[in-house]
Amino acid sequence: MASANSADPVAGPPADPQYLPSSVQGAVKILVTGPFGVGKTTLVGSLSEITPLRTEETMTAASAGVDDLTGRGAKTTTTVALDFGRITLNPRLALYLFGTPGQQRFWPLWDDLSRGALGAIAMVDLRRPDESFDVLGRLEEQQIPFAVAVNTFPDTPSYPEEELRSALDLLPGAPILYCDARDRRASYDLLIDFVDHLHRTSVLELQR
Repeated sequence: MASANSADPVAGPPADPQYLPSSVQGAVKILVTGPFGVGKTTLVGSLSEITPLRTEETMTAASAGVDDLTGRGAKTTTTVALDFGRITLNPRLALYLFGTPGQQRFWPLWDDLSRGALGAIAMVDLRRPDESFDVLGRLEEQQIPFAVAVNTFPDTPSYPEEELRSALDLLPGAPILYCDARDRRASYDLLIDFVDHLHRTSVLELQR
């Protein structure tokens, strides 16, 4: 899939991905947000053409009773500040990806990270959709355009879109997208669909 006037970063990063190509004339901040353990760090890592900046710390006994690990038995780390990645979408446009912490105790950081974001990818785990309500509400309150990104785990249940839209109490214009955040191609297709949505709604002007 290739649209949004894009090259195909999945085929390979720029020759020297540490530096932006000289042709890039603009950069856009995209928030990657969602509840604890939904796959935000994984998505940023799948998309980024540079080594992503991560602020993960090992979970300790101090988080017992605070962070719900139900269904997340293999999770041993958590983001305590942000994830940061970058992807050159086309020769003139780069996207900066800012992943937020998932726990409410880090929400003061969430407010800082969301400042200046053109849009947000709000990740949802359909095994625990209720955990996404607070994040979706904050995005609506701050009037940040967003798309719901369902991270598809092997045991993710399936729901008709209208039922899911009603359960999440989504505004009519918020798209629902799907991907496996571990897969770079699926993550890239998700990002392109989201950028196309921003373009169609006149939030983002794409330059050829």
